[in-house]
Amino acid sequence: MLADNPVYQADVERTVRAFESLIRCFADTTVLVTGATGLIGSAVVDLLLCANRLFGTNTSLLAASRSADGVIARFGTQPLLTPIVYDATRANELPMHIDYIIHAASNASPEWYVSRPVETMLANFGGLHELLEHAVKCAVRRVLYVSSSEVYGGHSTLSPICETEYGGLDILNVRSAYAESKRATETLATAYAVEHGVDVVTARPGHIYGPTARKSDRRLSSDFAWRAAAGEALVMKSEGRDIRSYCHCLDCASAILAIMSDGVCGEAYNISNPESVVTIREIAELLAAAGGVELRFEAPSQAEQRAFNPMKNASLDAQKLVSLGWHGQWSAREGVSRTVSALKLEVLA
Repeated sequence: MLADNPVYQADVERTVRAFESLIRCFADTTVLVTGATGLIGSAVVDLLLCANRLFGTNTSLLAASRSADGVIARFGTQPLLTPIVYDATRANELPMHIDYIIHAASNASPEWYVSRPVETMLANFGGLHELLEHAVKCAVRRVLYVSSSEVYGGHSTLSPICETEYGGLDILNVRSAYAESKRATETLATAYAVEHGVDVVTARPGHIYGPTARKSDRRLSSDFAWRAAAGEALVMKSEGRDIRSYCHCLDCASAILAIMSDGVCGEAYNISNPESVVTIREIAELLAAAGGVELRFEAPSQAEQRAFNPMKNASLDAQKLVSLGWHGQWSAREGVSRTVSALKLEVLA
């Protein structure tokens, strides 16, 4: 269990100490995190729980997930942590007193976009709609929506993408269920800010990796990290020349808290660590080296090709985020090494 993993918990504490003043902004508040057992949401919960232990910040965490047992399995039983049964595709009973909402619940695996496009769209748009309505009714201080770099669509440039640059999307391609619903949901957030005065900000993470990824996650950086930790060979289904903004889950979590604390209402912020902008092949090579395993290449099946991200360049311009005072802690090399080290302990557990 990651709550007891000494490698990962040391990295959590390192991040919390680096952002102590930021995390103290959430002292004596109640924070609802949807997708609380997922790759991104769980890292946010980890940081705030660790701050409670280290600094006595007294932040109440409402960890919303499909299963209360899943929350306990992930975090154990801890003071100020309350599991909330939550499904982003249907109506939910939500607590009345909430200071901050972080909506991180979403189908985030490409194979899910293709096989469960309806659920993918409903979790994004319908899920945030319910939370925004709740924010109006209960006077929530601020809502943060975790969107995606996929809102940028196709780009021919190799320059990092800033928050105002959008490319095209094939809206009749079922894989676009994810990107199009993320786009529409961002507009919904803006609409609630303008029409109902909801204080809402948007985070656009790049390609997030780290020990918080589930073993069932088939995104390359997650799947390869688990396989490398288990001593299995890594098999790429492309040449891996596309550029991505890879970002360690704890860097992503600290960036979300920075945006929640200091971001401007109605605006979106890329989440990207400039020291982790590499090609898919380079991240695979780092993972193989960290695990001491072979990296080889095979031709993809038609089904695998349908799930490929069409963006050749998904590197993100992080200047807007950095202007808030945020800085990444984990280079690609160190982040990958620590991820595999932590997952090796999980494989042995």
